[in-house]
Amino acid sequence: MIFTDRTDAGRQLADALAEEPAIRDADRVRVLAVPRGGLPVAVEVARALGVPLDVSVARTLRAPHDPDIAFGAVAADGYVHIDEDEVERLGLSREEIDAEVEDRRRRISRRMGIFREVLDPVDLEGAIVIVVDDGIATGATAMMACGMARRAGAAEVVVAVPVAPEDAEDRLAEWADRTLVLTTPAEFLAVSQAYQDYTQLTDEEILDLLASAAAVGS
Repeated sequence: MIFTDRTDAGRQLADALAEEPAIRDADRVRVLAVPRGGLPVAVEVARALGVPLDVSVARTLRAPHDPDIAFGAVAADGYVHIDEDEVERLGLSREEIDAEVEDRRRRISRRMGIFREVLDPVDLEGAIVIVVDDGIATGATAMMACGMARRAGAAEVVVAVPVAPEDAEDRLAEWADRTLVLTTPAEFLAVSQAYQDYTQLTDEEILDLLASAAAVGS
């Protein structure tokens, strides 16, 4: 399955979610988008289901000598996940860890501040929360979003994405109650392989998109 773009993927994902009785008949459903790529997908899902939308920004914790190596992540609510085995392998000091955590928190705060200019926080307490991204590679950002939804009191957490590896459900089993994936390529190389147009939106386009979706479900 190949999607024209993220908007097309979001509409198809919304159709699949609407077929699920647990979501269709629920009193409280919320969509939690994983920026940046997940935003256009999530907007279409929230619009089609007629439910409120919010965002979950996460940042990986990077090794000082190589930013491509991650030893954990920080969620939008400030929660920090540390891979202690990786920290030990890298030989990181507490000062190095604390400095990276503080930097990531600052960056998340700045990013969330931009989104909050057009999108108010959404109450997730007691709701079925659908975590939406444009696809899953490692699953790290989706895991952070799931964890944030749990801490906010979500009654159930569902990860819904257009494309992911075949083992995505197993990867997310400890974080999500259910995982919905539209297509799982036999040879998964990257999320982009499922899209004809995988162009990233600019900040201006993202804010315009969120502003247009802000009243959905209100």
